[in-house]
Amino acid sequence: MIQEFKEFIAKGNVMDMAVGIIIGAAFTAIVTSLVGDLINPIISLFMGGIDFAGQYVQLGDGEFASITAAEEAGVAVFAWGRFLMAIINFLIIAFVVFLLVKAVNRVKDAASEPEAEEAPAEPAGPTQEELLIEIRDLLKKQA
Repeated sequence: MIQEFKEFIAKGNVMDMAVGIIIGAAFTAIVTSLVGDLINPIISLFMGGIDFAGQYVQLGDGEFASITAAEEAGVAVFAWGRFLMAIINFLIIAFVVFLLVKAVNRVKDAASEPEAEEAPAEPAGPTQEELLIEIRDLLKKQA
């Protein structure tokens, strides 16, 4: 059973998946920073200084200056701004993953094309002239 497990882990698909998960986690941090530090300020600039990540609807009693203060006080909040930012993160990640998959497929296709070209060419048959000469010689022998 341990040998089967070692074989399973050593398969390329499992290793590829593990590398993909690790890179995906690191990539998510990059995209989160991209959205939070670059895209949100631009959106905020066009929306009159509104920071969507801090937008919420308070569901409990009291008045709080920010969503963080409301959460620290234990008041329930409907954090629609965070949800909007999560959607933007997802769309950016999905688009970049699409571009990566497209690039990987292009590389795989390019790698498989030379193999088809390296296949040995079939031997060429006799030309039309060679066949006609052979027929002529056979007819001369019969005559």
